[in-house]
Amino acid sequence: MTAPVLDKLDRAIVHALHVDGRAPFGRIASVLGVSDQTVTRRYQRLRSAGLLQVIGQVQALRLGWAEWFVRIQVVPDAAVPIAEALARRADTSWVSLTSGGTQIVCVVRARSFRERDALLLGQLPRTPRVVGVTAHCLLRVFAGGPTGWHGRADSLTCEQIAALAPQHAPGTQRERVVLDEGDDHLLAVLARDGRAGYPELARATGWSPATAKRRLDHLRDSGVLFFDVDIDPLLLGFEMVAILWLTVEPSALRRTAQAVATHPEVAFAAATTGPTNLLMFVACRDAGALYDYLEGGIGSLPGVRHIESAPVIRDSKRAGTARTAARTGHGLILQTRPRRASLVRSPRPS
Repeated sequence: MTAPVLDKLDRAIVHALHVDGRAPFGRIASVLGVSDQTVTRRYQRLRSAGLLQVIGQVQALRLGWAEWFVRIQVVPDAAVPIAEALARRADTSWVSLTSGGTQIVCVVRARSFRERDALLLGQLPRTPRVVGVTAHCLLRVFAGGPTGWHGRADSLTCEQIAALAPQHAPGTQRERVVLDEGDDHLLAVLARDGRAGYPELARATGWSPATAKRRLDHLRDSGVLFFDVDIDPLLLGFEMVAILWLTVEPSALRRTAQAVATHPEVAFAAATTGPTNLLMFVACRDAGALYDYLEGGIGSLPGVRHIESAPVIRDSKRAGTARTAARTGHGLILQTRPRRASLVRSPRPS
């Protein structure tokens, strides 16, 4: 497979945004030794082409929410429309097709048991042409999320990274954070564009720009809000993306998860419930590199009893917005067949 790749400066800009998604273009330009206009132009070109997106995300556990990794078995001709419908939901991320197009996998964020049960026990099982649903709770994230994927960001020196590092360093407090009135609107805008300006955030929330900035800073400092870079791995030269389910001896789970979190191939790793207990998203140069990683990177780890792997054959949604059909926001989003309608509704902000 031949895919376009980013040049050296593009990759440096991606790395800079990975360090701080809201870093001013002037600071990035100064660190990279180019003009402000060059950085702005490069970023706008990538973003307008749908190749790059900075998004604001929340750590569900800091808010007392739960995240579930869901595997949905479907008949082949229903896989794409169901995946695209799930991708348009505000409570999903990483919606992908695997296993020859008969399995959809996604991450679902639920604010309450009611929201969880409505989707997993009600809407999905009743969706036509869905033949099976399994869900596993994400217990602890070891790679990905606020830490990002260090394997995709290798262009800057340690000094450059230090110069770009955000001033907002989340504390170690573990108590739950309660969102204030207006936070849902703030987070909704940042989920679409993590670099949205304070005047835009003010219009969405009804606050002043200064209040919007203070609240955004508070959410970052409290560890609720972080910024990620959504970019196609193909642009970075990774042609093989796969999902791995590992069964690890319980006594070795933490050590194994911490070890794989340092591997450059690993974009995401989390301990989960279910028959397997370690979930991983990996990106490799090609199929041969994936084999080498399974044999040498995973196979050499103590405590690993079983590995299941599934290449991702299509992304309907990564961390950001849906990649196919137009978004509709909250409300009706899924109708797999005109004569056999099935409704899947996104939860409305509380």
